[in-house]
Amino acid sequence: MPASLDIVAGKRNVAARRFGRIDIWEAQIATETHHVIVIGSGAGGAAAAYRLAKAGKRVLVVEKGPFLPRDASTLDVREVFVNGAFKNHDAWSDGHGHAFTPSEFYNVGGKTKWYGAALFRFRPEEFEAEPNFSLLGWPFGYEELAPFYDEASALLEITTFANEPELQSIIDRIVAADSRWKPESLPLGLSKAILSSPEEAKHFDGFASPSGYKSDAERNLIDRVLDLPNFTLIAGDPVIRLIAASDDPNRIVGVECVSGARHEADRIVLAAGAMTSPRILQDYLRANGLRLPCDQLIGGNFKMHINSAIMGFSPFADHDVLRKTAVFFNERYPHSSMQCLGWMDGDMLAALEPSHLPQFLDRFFGRRAIGFWATTEDGSSPENRIISGGSGEPPTLDYRLDRIIQSQREHEAMVEDWRLRLLEAGLIGFDKYTGIATTSHALGSMVMGADPTASVVDAHGKVHGLEGLYVGDGSPLPRSSRVNPSLTIYAWGLRLGQHLAAA
Repeated sequence: MPASLDIVAGKRNVAARRFGRIDIWEAQIATETHHVIVIGSGAGGAAAAYRLAKAGKRVLVVEKGPFLPRDASTLDVREVFVNGAFKNHDAWSDGHGHAFTPSEFYNVGGKTKWYGAALFRFRPEEFEAEPNFSLLGWPFGYEELAPFYDEASALLEITTFANEPELQSIIDRIVAADSRWKPESLPLGLSKAILSSPEEAKHFDGFASPSGYKSDAERNLIDRVLDLPNFTLIAGDPVIRLIAASDDPNRIVGVECVSGARHEADRIVLAAGAMTSPRILQDYLRANGLRLPCDQLIGGNFKMHINSAIMGFSPFADHDVLRKTAVFFNERYPHSSMQCLGWMDGDMLAALEPSHLPQFLDRFFGRRAIGFWATTEDGSSPENRIISGGSGEPPTLDYRLDRIIQSQREHEAMVEDWRLRLLEAGLIGFDKYTGIATTSHALGSMVMGADPTASVVDAHGKVHGLEGLYVGDGSPLPRSSRVNPSLTIYAWGLRLGQHLAAA
């Protein structure tokens, strides 16, 4: 780095060096090679880095985006949802001649800063293959991940909340009309203290909590190791390429960032997310003229859940605040779930509805709206894939529901069933498929397995055919389950960190 760039003091006795928009947090200026470099600070990357740092390994985390401000700006509906002040603005192609902007977030903590904090375990049967539903199996069973689920649950302080009165009334009416809908408490990484702050309680689902009420990768993992002398975090300097050993392009030894900085380590962990990590690998292979047995699978089998938002409107004004406290399952739709969404009001509706809708109608409907989130596990298709644009071209997300028709049919049937249940409960329901721009649950683009010709990484996350390169985000997950995958990605990252610490 140029010596003329400013160096400013940091917090918690940790030195902070700022290079333009680049923040480097470290307890000392390290000159030795790192044991592990982790690319990305979301659920998997932060979990792997946490486990490695706790084991005494010298760890460098390189995050593309900056630290988020810890002020009320991350709760502002207009800033977050209308202006998109904190989200990705890079255009992608859908592979069919249309441009779109995916809902990606590049900041310390990744998308965990913005998720709804629903933290489920996958069921044991969701580690098995289901060929009739185009679902791949894991190379190991639930019992292998169970201790890491336990550890992640403790770190994230998962709890449940009682349903508020109006939500409970709706639940009772739905169950009375059709007992096949089974409500359960939603496992949340959320502090009970949030109930004393109505503004935060209304704005945790899809917002970043400035007070730290919501468990996320930054506050619950990175902050626990930020002061350790063997841990370094660089924020705001995206990795643009992997670096190979001088004598062997099949051995990865470092990374190069946009700033020109180069960092080396014994092992590299790709944890930039299922939409970015495969592109970094694709670009490396292309630049070095390498072929791997799994070439055609890198970026393929991409999964993101089939999601629909369902809005119910009641003739009576609502007074609940938290709302996102329950989830429904129905054995008729075994790969699906229906979750309650967080607070919905006039400001939120204004951000979602056409701009010509009069403001008084936003307020009127907002006082009577309650939202639900319909999720169905999507099957795997090699054609549903992430493709790097290379130099000068936008990246591509080519994803179509007609390639996973069984998943699409179950989802549509569940949504129609739920709308009828809402009507019986006294709510008029409207639904909307969220489309490919809603990439909150991106998974599967570098699927794991034992066969190097049928998978990209092995059961420990190591890329087949390359030495020193591992994948620590949701890319290796063969299945997405019927629920939010964040806790499973945390657990996967902890398991990977333990494996690398023992190597």
